[in-house]
Amino acid sequence: MEIRQLRYFVEVARTRHFGQAAERLHMAQSPLSQAIRQLESQVGATLFDRTTRRVDLTPAGEAFLHDAVRILESVDAAQDRVRVIGEGSTGLLRVGCTGLAAHRHLPQLARIAAREAPGLVLRYVPDLLTPAQELALAEDRIDLAVLRPPMRRSGLRSRTIDRERLVLAVPQSHHLVGDEPVALAELRDEDFVVYSARGSVVDAAVTQACLAAGFLPTRAHEVAETSIMLTLVAAGLGVALLPESVHALRVEGVRYVPVADDVHIDLALAWRTDDHSPALAHLLGALEANGFVPPAPVPAPGGTR
Repeated sequence: MEIRQLRYFVEVARTRHFGQAAERLHMAQSPLSQAIRQLESQVGATLFDRTTRRVDLTPAGEAFLHDAVRILESVDAAQDRVRVIGEGSTGLLRVGCTGLAAHRHLPQLARIAAREAPGLVLRYVPDLLTPAQELALAEDRIDLAVLRPPMRRSGLRSRTIDRERLVLAVPQSHHLVGDEPVALAELRDEDFVVYSARGSVVDAAVTQACLAAGFLPTRAHEVAETSIMLTLVAAGLGVALLPESVHALRVEGVRYVPVADDVHIDLALAWRTDDHSPALAHLLGALEANGFVPPAPVPAPGGTR
């Protein structure tokens, strides 16, 4: 099996059309079809159901597509690392982050990296929840993660970089709009707009905070992205509790109100324990020197005499 065969397969899977795939690959359709047949022979399974009008993935093809994409991403990442070194840069780091961190914390990280490590190339992978970032770290698809603890995978190290209070997002005409903090108990009868993704630390924290205030939040609408969440809030379809970094997002029709309850959500940097990359060590040192990351805790003296 060759890398080019995987690229051919992925292109046909994406276009669902041999002719279009051939055009995008700058090759004739006949050798493309032949290469796919050879690939099917090598893997021992039919990957596509072919008709005169349409090309669809078989169940085996669906399963193979996931692995093929992962393999190609790894190959491309390896080529990028070699290219960066060949061009004289000091290294390449892939940085994953949650959606809200991309608006408030990632710009600060990028400024420090540009100033203190100008030869370092950073590639950003945004909008990943904590479980997805943990998996990406474990599979060596990212090198550094900006995520929200707790983490559940072993082999990772983390350092808390911020502790954010919850704030309330409401429609601008809402009766709770004002400068006075709102107690969570006042939200008992409100409809909530919440994150739909399983494993969302923010969603879990909001639910626990409301339960501590004596009620289970009414999940009127579930969405995948913060921007959609705020759009629904602006439309008057509910309220939302979010980390205070949401202040970086301004949406017409949405007001942010402080929350009186002492509820916090942490944000942390995480990386693989066994990653001894000089580029990573350089960046972490620069971030610590500039106050983005607190100093590593000093180990307690061992034992007593």
